[in-house]
Amino acid sequence: MSGSISSIAARCTWFSYSLLLLQQAADAWINQVPWVVWVVKLAPLLLFLPGMWRDRLRSFIWLCFVCLLYFIVMVQRLFLEPGSALPIVGTVAVVALFTASMLYVRWRARELRATAGDVPVNPGD
Repeated sequence: MSGSISSIAARCTWFSYSLLLLQQAADAWINQVPWVVWVVKLAPLLLFLPGMWRDRLRSFIWLCFVCLLYFIVMVQRLFLEPGSALPIVGTVAVVALFTASMLYVRWRARELRATAGDVPVNPGD
């Protein structure tokens, strides 16, 4: 699996996940927000960490849904602070995380079906 396409998607997912966490933490640090805001910013992402660590595809799927909320916030921040680096990094991280996670789920599910002997008839499945 080290050279498979799903492992590349997994590495991209973990990188963009880490980048988004760092961006959110840096944003909270720079704006000196209270600890409650730190929890609201980071807890939704950290909630999926155990499932991702155990390679549970359902955790990656739900992470994609949560990414959509972060995407909405990042786009709003881009309009409020045009040219600011932090919202740009956050938006790129969210888009990369969503894309890499969805591709990882798709390709990893195919690998798991193939090893279980349940190869789909249609290559588009």
